[in-house]
Amino acid sequence: MTERAVPPFHIIEPHGIHRPVIVASPHSGRNYMPEFLRLSRLGALALRRSEDCYVEQLFEAAPRQGATLLHATFPRAYCDVNREAWELDPTMFREPLPAWCNTTSRKVKAGFGTIARIVSRDGPIYARPLPFDEAEKRIRTCWRPYHDALAHLVHDSVARHGFCLLLDAHSMPAVKGRGEQPDFVLGNAWGTACTQQMTALVEHVLTGHGYSVARNVPFAGGYVTRHYGQPRRGVQALQLEMSRALYMDQDSLQPHEGFARLQSVLMEVVAMLAQYGDMLAQMAAE
Repeated sequence: MTERAVPPFHIIEPHGIHRPVIVASPHSGRNYMPEFLRLSRLGALALRRSEDCYVEQLFEAAPRQGATLLHATFPRAYCDVNREAWELDPTMFREPLPAWCNTTSRKVKAGFGTIARIVSRDGPIYARPLPFDEAEKRIRTCWRPYHDALAHLVHDSVARHGFCLLLDAHSMPAVKGRGEQPDFVLGNAWGTACTQQMTALVEHVLTGHGYSVARNVPFAGGYVTRHYGQPRRGVQALQLEMSRALYMDQDSLQPHEGFARLQSVLMEVVAMLAQYGDMLAQMAAE
């Protein structure tokens, strides 16, 4: 496939009644363009280890609950839309970066800026520095269209309903030897991106099925959660991280028998958010 053959994102509209719920999957894209693979010292399988594999498929029934589903098609390793537009590592580029770039963030220093420097277990992605225009191209063709689409969906929900509930969906590797890891981490930016009620409702569904759930540690929410989550303006954003071990083999990257069960549970989460949205709408009308 060429870069032009695949749009940078897909939007699946609700079936029937529109609810003020958006499910977004920014990291499950798997269109690894040949030109990207030529630049990379890593093969497609190694690059896919940074991918939130199949997350948009886990939520594919969300539109039947009245939610809108947005998902990126480009890989996270190519362009990470859960970062600022210009969160870039200066060591990755041939030329000095413009002054407007954020070159000192914690994510940049760790190697996970808008253009990632590494895939955690496989090391550096590139054998040599990139031209700055490569970053400009990716931000222009991936980052901006994705955020333009998400911003439009959020604005449309607020205009239509008076508010918006955004669930930013991710997966996290299950790492052996790191003690007890939760099945899910709910990130609300320490209570600033959504209400405690919304967080508690999602947590209630998950714990009701026997899953372990943590809040904000180690993932409190990335750029999407912090940028769009403005409860006082009617927009609540919650980042949901789920363990990949729940639904896939982390070596082969293939779904396993847990996939269908998790998919069903996540539809309960979306249904609960839809009911919460109906409750908020009723309260606003009274």
